[in-house]
Amino acid sequence: MTDDPFLRLAPVVRLAPAKLNLTLAVLGKRRDGFHDLHSVAVPLGLADRLSVAPAAGAEDTLRVDGHDAGPTEDNLVLRAVSAARRAVGRGAATVPLAIRLEKRIPVAAGLGGGSSDAAAALDAALEAWQAPPDLVDRAAIAATLGSDVPFFLAGGSALLEGRGERATLLPDLTGQPLGVLLVTPPTALSTAVVFAAFDAAATAGSGSTRLTSEHLASEWRAGLSGRALLDRAGILAVANDLSAPANVLAPALLPLRRALTRLLHRSIGQTGSGPTLWALYPSLEEAEAAAAELHDAVETKRLPAIGESGPSIAATTILRREADHEEGSAR
Repeated sequence: MTDDPFLRLAPVVRLAPAKLNLTLAVLGKRRDGFHDLHSVAVPLGLADRLSVAPAAGAEDTLRVDGHDAGPTEDNLVLRAVSAARRAVGRGAATVPLAIRLEKRIPVAAGLGGGSSDAAAALDAALEAWQAPPDLVDRAAIAATLGSDVPFFLAGGSALLEGRGERATLLPDLTGQPLGVLLVTPPTALSTAVVFAAFDAAATAGSGSTRLTSEHLASEWRAGLSGRALLDRAGILAVANDLSAPANVLAPALLPLRRALTRLLHRSIGQTGSGPTLWALYPSLEEAEAAAAELHDAVETKRLPAIGESGPSIAATTILRREADHEEGSAR
């Protein structure tokens, strides 16, 4: 038996939840090239699973199963571990890590999966190395990895400001957890490209979107029930300033959205830069029933096809800070 305590460690496991933007107002472009935002976002039960353990070799390794996350060298997970190692310092025993990532969140879909994986990797690496909680500024590291990463470290529903890196926690919704239906067509959209299309249109963000986002944040701070949020779904579904440029870049999105509205009789919104579309339900069970209906609609061609494969359809819930992650069903 080895005397090295790190090699005796059990794997550290983290769930990396998806993110849903209920509102997304683009306030303007900044001098640094980013955009100032105002967004109310929630974490979802649909999650990737990340585990880390001491590596056998001299370097960090990453194995990805599930959705294709692109080239390993471009993955934010390895960048997060490297950033954590630099922050801890050379004097600490930051052993190389073997990382396994099970991807259940669609990639380049507006769900923040890569950023969530990075936050999970940062947290898991620090625990694997037994770094004291106050040794490094996790939020500062997260901000260097990407605008969405601090949201996932916050650990709950939040108001996002600045370029998205300023996350202010909001209270949990009261009442029964809401169900969320996610429909992701097989059309990857780069966030940078969508923002570039927004800028090219030379139009300011919608003032109504900003007002909706600010009003929702104010109501949420005062205490909001899931039922009340559900009642606002129609307003929230159009409160995303990136929907228009996403529709330009992916013309099939608009007819898909209309078809979903017709089939589900629900308000359909877009999260982030897209292309994932969403609908809210009173419960997970009702979201799962809607997902089953959509699978049937794909089979019977009542839902328009985009490309050669059908959309990814997932039923999940809005997470609460005090609740365990419930991995949503996805196919």
